[in-house]
Formats: sequence, C-alpha cells, structure tokens
Amino acid sequence: MGCSLLPFLLPLLIQISVVAAFTNAGDYAALLALKDVWENEPPNWVGSDPCSDSWEGITCTDSRVTSISLASVNLEGELTADIASLSELQILDLSNNKGLYGPLPQKIGNLKQLTNLQLISCSFSGPIPDTIGSLPMLVTLSLNSNSFTGRIPPSIGNLSTLFWLDLADNQLEGPLPVSDGTNPGLDKLLHTKHFHLGQNKFSGPIPDQLFSSNMVLIHLLLDGNQLTGNVPESLGHVQSLEVVRLDRNSLNGTVPSNLNNLASVRELYLSNNEFTGPLPNLTSLDALLTLDLSNNSFDVSTFPSWIPQSQALVTVRMEGLKLEGPVPVMLFALPNLQTVTLKRNKLNGTLDVGNSFSNQLELIDLEDNSITDYNGPTGGNFDVILVNNPICGETGISESYCKFPTSDAPYSTPPVNCIPIPCSDIRLPAPHANVHSPSQGFYSSKGSSKSPGIGIIIGAAVGGSLLLLLVIPFAKWNSTKSSVGVPQLKGARNFSFEELKKYTKNFSDSNDIGSGGYGKVYRGILQTGELIAIKRAQQGSLQGGLEFKTEIELLSRVHHRNVVSLLGFCFDRGEQMLIYEFVPNGSLKDTLSGKTGIVLDWGRRLKIALGAARGLAYLHELANPPIIHRDIKSTNILLDERLNAKVADFGLSKLLGDVEKGHVTTQVKGTMGYLDPEYYMTQQLTEKSDVYSFGVLLLELLTARNPIERGKYIVREVKMAMDKTKNLYNLTEILDPAIVSGSTLKGLDKFVDLAMTCVEESGAARPPMSEVVKEIENIMQLAGMNPNAESASSSATYEDANKENPDHPYGKESFQYSGTFPPSKIEPH
Repeated sequence: MGCSLLPFLLPLLIQISVVAAFTNAGDYAALLALKDVWENEPPNWVGSDPCSDSWEGITCTDSRVTSISLASVNLEGELTADIASLSELQILDLSNNKGLYGPLPQKIGNLKQLTNLQLISCSFSGPIPDTIGSLPMLVTLSLNSNSFTGRIPPSIGNLSTLFWLDLADNQLEGPLPVSDGTNPGLDKLLHTKHFHLGQNKFSGPIPDQLFSSNMVLIHLLLDGNQLTGNVPESLGHVQSLEVVRLDRNSLNGTVPSNLNNLASVRELYLSNNEFTGPLPNLTSLDALLTLDLSNNSFDVSTFPSWIPQSQALVTVRMEGLKLEGPVPVMLFALPNLQTVTLKRNKLNGTLDVGNSFSNQLELIDLEDNSITDYNGPTGGNFDVILVNNPICGETGISESYCKFPTSDAPYSTPPVNCIPIPCSDIRLPAPHANVHSPSQGFYSSKGSSKSPGIGIIIGAAVGGSLLLLLVIPFAKWNSTKSSVGVPQLKGARNFSFEELKKYTKNFSDSNDIGSGGYGKVYRGILQTGELIAIKRAQQGSLQGGLEFKTEIELLSRVHHRNVVSLLGFCFDRGEQMLIYEFVPNGSLKDTLSGKTGIVLDWGRRLKIALGAARGLAYLHELANPPIIHRDIKSTNILLDERLNAKVADFGLSKLLGDVEKGHVTTQVKGTMGYLDPEYYMTQQLTEKSDVYSFGVLLLELLTARNPIERGKYIVREVKMAMDKTKNLYNLTEILDPAIVSGSTLKGLDKFVDLAMTCVEESGAARPPMSEVVKEIENIMQLAGMNPNAESASSSATYEDANKENPDHPYGKESFQYSGTFPPSKIEPH
C-alpha cells in the first residue's frame, strides 16, 4: 500500500524539497502573514517560493529573505509582529505608503541583522518602541513624516553603528534624551553623522551634555520645535558640523561665541528665536554659504562688518533685526552672492550696489526700510525690491525696484509670531524649496502639520468635477488692470473670491504656507476634503499679468501625469490667484538637498529622470502647439506621493507656433547654470534649449550639487573629471555619496553619456526629448527596473495617464514639514 502511494506523494515531496532549497519555510510563512494583513501588495506575490519566483520588493541571500523594499506601492495595513520572524532581514523600506498605519511592534527589536529601517512618510503612530535600541547592526533609522508620539527612546543611544537618525516631522515631545549613568542617550551616538529631529514638539533646553568633540555629526536639525534656554557652548566643540538648524524655537540668551570654531559649517539657521546680546561674529566660518539670523532681538545697530568678508556666502537673511545705517557696498562684491534679504529693518541712506557686484546676484530685498536713493543697475539680471522705502514715494513709484518682481517670489523669513515659517525661498507657482540626505518646492506637506516648505505642494489631483469648462472664459478679466489679452482656456474652474476665502478660513495665518515678492501661497481645503494650493498675488502688484495669463493658458490645456495640473483661477475683486493640485513630496531640489527626508537611491533617481523626461517630451511633441518650458531645473520638478515627477512652473514658457522656423526669437530668460549657451548667444529659443537644461538636471541628479557652486559649473566639472576607462567614469568624487555607497549604479555610464549629449554646445547635436525618454527606459532595464511601472507606457498613453483619480494621500487637515533646511542656492527667475 505504501508503494502504491508513492506516485502521489512524490510530487508533494519534490515541491517541499524545492521550497526548502530556496525560500526558508519560516520566512515564507512570515511573508504570507504580512500578505494577509496588507492590501495592495504586489500582484506577483503568488506561488510558494518568493526567492526563486522573484516576488516584487523581496531580495534573498541563499534561502533567506534579506530585504523588503516596497516604497511607494500604495500598501495598506499594519506592520505586525510577524516581521520579527524574518531573522536575517537586513533592509526594511516601506516608505511613502500612506495606508500603512498603527504602532510599530515591540518585536521589531528581534531583527538583529537589520541595517536599514526606513518607514518614511507613512501613517504610523504611537510611541517608538524602545526595542529599536537593540538592533546592533542598524546604520539608517528613518521614521520621519509619520505621526509618532511620546519621547525619543533613550535606548537609541545604544546604536553604536548608526549613521543616519531621522525622526523629523512627527509629534514627538519631551526633552532630548542624554545618558544619566543608568540609561543611554543621544550623546552616545558618537559615529552618527545625521541628527534630523526637526518639526516635532521637543521642549526644554538643549542639553549641554548632548555634544562633544568626539562626535562626527555633520547635520544637526532641531528646527520647528519648542526648545527653550541657551544654545549650549558644547555645540562649538563639534568641529565636523556642516549644517546647523536651530530656527523656529524659543531659544534665548546670547549665541555662544565659540560657534566661530565650526569652520566646516555651510548652513546656519538661527532665525525666529528670542536671542539677545551681540550678533555672533562668524569670521572664521570660511565655508559658510547660507546665514539666516532673522527675527531675533540681538543688540545690534549697524550692519555687521564681518559679513562682507565672508567670501563663500551665497545667501544672507537678516530680516526684522532693527539694523540701521547704510548697507556696505562690499557685501555685493562677494563672488558667490545670490540672495540678500534685509526686510523690516531701519537701513537708510543710499543703496549702493557698486560696479563689482557678483555675477551670481539674483535678489536684493530691502522692503520696509528707510532707503532714500539707489545706485545700481535696473532691469538687469537681478531683482531689487525697495517697496515701502522713502525712495518709492510718489516721484519714484514708476521705478522697477518700487514694485514687486513678476518672477518667482524670493525667500522670506516671516516674523516670529507668524506660522508657519518658510524654510527657504518660495517659488511661485512651482517649487523651490533637509541637505543631501539618504532619505528628501511647491510647499511641501507631510500629512499632519503646517508646512513651511518651499515649492508648493501640488499633489493628488482633485476630482474631475473641479475641471469645469468655462462657457465664457475669463468673463471677469479686467482689461484695465492688465494690458494682456483675455486668456484662452481649455479647462479650469473659475473660483470666486468668496469661495477661496472660505477654503482658506479667510486667508488665515494658519493656512499661509509661504510668501515672497509675488505674494503668498495658501493651503486650502475644499468641501470634499481635498487639499489645494492657492497662489495669491500681492495686492497692488500689476506686473504679473503676462505670467498670470501664460500660466493659466498653458496649464489649463495640458493634461499629463508628469505635468502639474492647474485646477482653476480667481480674477475677482482685483485679485489674481492660481489654484493648483497638491503635490505631497515637494520639489526634486528639496529631495536632493535632504529637506523631505526621502531616500533617493539610484533606482528612484532613474524613475524621477524618466518622469521628468516624459513630461517634457509631452510638452515638446504632443502639446498643440508645442510648448517650450524655458526654465527646467530641480526646483521645477515636483514629486508626488509615489515619487512620480511632475514638471511645474510655466511662467516663462513659450508656444512654438511657427514650425517652419523651429524657434522663437525672444529675450533671454531662465536660471543661471541651466541656461542653454546657444540660446543665450542667439536669443533663438528652441526645444533643444530645454534639452540642455534637462542635461544639467541629470547631472544634478547624479551629484546632488547646484549647477553652479562656489564658482564651479557642474557641466565643466564633469567634463574635466570624466575618464571612460575607469570605474564609474572616474566620477566617484563628484557623485552624490548617497548613491555611491548604497547602489550598484548599473547603467551609470550610459546615464552620464546621455547627460553630456544633452549639454552639447550645439543644439543640433542634442537629442530630442523622445529619444531621451527611450534612452532612460533602456538604462532602467539595464538596472533591472520596469520603466513602465506606475507611469505612462508610451506616447499613446500620455493623454490618458492623467484621467485616473487616485485617493488623496492626506487624511488630516494640517501640514507637516519634513524638518531639515533649504538648499543654499536661491533661484528666482
């Protein structure tokens, strides 16, 4: 009888043997248990052998599951204790799945091989389990942009191998834990380089014990908390620091003079506190790029003499400090200077820019001062704002510096009591604004608290019912206010002033998510619960008519998943307002600089490059007539909840109606570093001008560097360093360390080749965007990725790709800012 059963048992025995030979039975059972509690798990999670069947997101070593990477796949459910059975798991990345909720299981501490725990931008809540402190191999801990509550577990201080700690953008509270002889604390993390703890509710003083000279910390981000007391002098002992953000707290007292010892600091934000005493003298900070001291109570009168001697400075922000006297002409000769914001002071006399001002200069904002005269160019490559100064009395009102510029709004640091405080320059209507991070402007929103971000968050599309065709387009267009003609609209909703007033709670400060020269941007909530971003022009500003009309016309007629959607406009009661979809993850610039805490590995960068390329190809080749964007750059590429790229900001765009000539002769506009040299020389704008800018964008994706940084141009730097005979083309020193250390970089050589072809001097030698799209698709396939996952598969699907109406990723009313700091380069048009 036993022999007669053998034919039936043999297949079963073989199947059991195969499973055992590949996927460990315990690991398989754990994955099945997770599958049972999750919704929207990958469709190929079928069969009995996840390892050999290559379940999506699952990586195995021999028969053991060593990695689960399921970021941005719309998972829903809880992370149960079943995860603890995967005892060989090294990487757990479930980032950007808003449907993941509930507390983390205490048993997560059983994953003794875990090196990377990344749960960024989900909906996890409750306290952080203290068992996380028992993961001896942990290198990256990124729990930012969730709803965690309670205190930081002191046990985190046991993580001796930790490199990256990011708890920003949560609801954590209490003091910052330090060791007490019985319990460990953050002061024990001597090998950690990143403390990203901003945008929480931490209170009490910053412990003096927290810092020591033994630390290798490079990023200290404590912004947007409720910290009080003095800045500890021990901070000045951490000589490795490159970024310090203490802004938007209630810190007081005198800033320690030994901060002058931090010679490697590049970004220093002390704004919006209660500091008194003298301004810190930071003469020795030779690497300082960005300085923001705004909105404090320093004992200061004249402009600090040491600032014009800081040769590396790119951005100076000193708003609301009661500064008096003239602005030193030497300041504007700093070679890398781009932005000077000195609003709400008592500066007087003549604003003298001199004859040797920086060729990088983009903005000088002295709104609300006592300037009586101006000596410098007007209508040049940089904006000067002297609104509400004596010089702009009745006789000077016609001067350009007496009006707000029509370009993107510059950064502004609002007064202390204004909420929220932006963290960088504000690009309207598209993005601009934590530092390069292994984790990431329209204004960035993170699910549940105000966002001071930069670059508007224009994200999940509001339902099609909002996109109403206007029977009489722009019936209220006021020809007396604007000399431009009535916009020709294909689809957009005409919002009334009263509607927008209701959606923003009377444009309340709590819904003000950014401000600048053009005006302000507000968060709005429709009756359906959907979030929108509203760009509201400054009252009395008559200069934005052309850009206003251009953006409405262009955005109302383009519909593609990789192009930001205009939902409507308001031209009522003398107002100019644009209403956009809301993009949850800010701009690519935000991400590369680390602001949003999102990890951009090699695969994600390829996906972003492809999405941006597809959006641009649509504008060039499928829009009718074709559209030349004219300002492609990382601040104008927005990232949605799945990190799909969206091209934004059409204020400078041009229609290419004359197909015979193939170009538009027009005044040169754009952003330094991305500008096509051929267009600059000939004033002939073509699609190939966008291709050049896109090539620079690809190099930015590779390096996480500004196109022009400290006088060095990234295109030239890559050309000089390239050696195709060497590993990684000899670009290791230039590439972003976040991808060099964490990826195999398959296809990097072809990616570099593509970027360099796009930035050829001659436009004729550059490929069209359709070829760029195909090449990036090929590179993704080389890297083992599906280029059509979650994106339009071909040009034929471009028009249909935006017809989907996914659920909005936010279920809460308020924003949360991701908790680091803005990029150093401020890029208004």
